[in-house]
Amino acid sequence: MEINRLSKNFKVFAENECKGSSELYEFLSLKIAGDNEILELASYAKKGQPIPNLLFGAVHYLLLKGEIHNVREFYPSITKKPRDAADSYGYFKDFCKQYADKIIPILENKLVQTNEVRRCAYLSPTFTHIYDMVKKPLALIELGASAGLQLLWDKYKYSYGTNLTYGKMDSKVHIISEIRSENYPVLPGAIPPVASRIGVDLHTIDIMKEEDRLWLNALIWPEHNERRDLFNKAAESIKENPVTLIDGNGVELLPDLIEEISRDYAICVFHTHVANQMPADVKERLLAQVKLIGSDRDIFHLYNNVYDRDLHLDYYIDGKAYEKKIGETDGHGRWFSWEL
Repeated sequence: MEINRLSKNFKVFAENECKGSSELYEFLSLKIAGDNEILELASYAKKGQPIPNLLFGAVHYLLLKGEIHNVREFYPSITKKPRDAADSYGYFKDFCKQYADKIIPILENKLVQTNEVRRCAYLSPTFTHIYDMVKKPLALIELGASAGLQLLWDKYKYSYGTNLTYGKMDSKVHIISEIRSENYPVLPGAIPPVASRIGVDLHTIDIMKEEDRLWLNALIWPEHNERRDLFNKAAESIKENPVTLIDGNGVELLPDLIEEISRDYAICVFHTHVANQMPADVKERLLAQVKLIGSDRDIFHLYNNVYDRDLHLDYYIDGKAYEKKIGETDGHGRWFSWEL
C-alpha cells in the first residue's frame, strides 16, 4: 500500500477507533502516521487486512509470548502500573526495528479475527426480534466466525444499564452494554431456541490451541481488561457448547450450507465487522446470494460495514424483501442504539 494512504489509515484509526478507548494505541497511531520507517514495516500486512490492528496485534502477540523489551512497561495487559503512553513511541519503534524479522511473518500470515464477545449485546435482542416475527428455531450461520464465540450469544447473561439481567442467568459470561437511544428493544424473558450453529472463516480459530488463543488475546487492546476477561470466560463456554466451524469462503459455501437446513428453521446469516475486509465485488456477491436464496425460502441477513458502519437487518419472508436499520454500534459493543 502506498505510504501516504497508509499514513492516513493510522490517523483515521487513532481518531475514529482509539480516541476515548485506548490512549496507548491512539498515541502510537498518530506517531506512526508520520514515521515512514514504521509505515514501511506495516506495509507487509496481508492485503485486505485492517493494518493498524494487525501491526499492534503482532507487537502485542510477541510481548505476550515473552519477548523482553522495555516497551512492555507501557502495556496494561502486561504490567500492573504502566508508564505514560506519551513516553512510549521511542521504545515501540525500537522494538519494531529489533524484532522486524518476527513481526513481518505475522503481518504476512495472520488475520485480524477479533472475537468481540460484547457485540452479542446487540445480537441477542436482534435474534429475539427475528424469533418473535417467525416463531421458528434459529439456524445460525456466522461469516468470519473466527473461534465462533458470538455463535453462543444465547449462553451469556446481559445487563443494559439497569439492575435487571437477561439471557442465561447462571452464565459466567456477563455482558454489560449501554443502549443509547430513546427506543429500546424488547429484551427477552425467555431465550429464543437455537437449532444449529455454523461458523465459516477463511481460517477458523481453535480456541483449544494455545497458539490460536494467544493470538486472539493479542488482538484485544492492552487497556481492555474487561474485554479480555469476557473473552477468556467465553472461551471456557465453548468447551461446554461446541459449535461447527468450517474453513472456507462463506460467500461461496452459503448456498450449500443452507441446502442442509430444514425449512422448519429460520435461517440467520450474520457477520459483525467482517465486511470491511471484503472487496466490493464479494460484498455484492453476498447480497446477491441472500436475495437469490430469499426468492425460495425465508432468510435473515444481519450485518454492518457493507454500506456503512451501522447495523442492518435485511430479510425475505414469503419472497418479499425487507430492509431495516437496527442502529449505530460501538466497535467493541460498549453501546448501541435501537431503531426497529
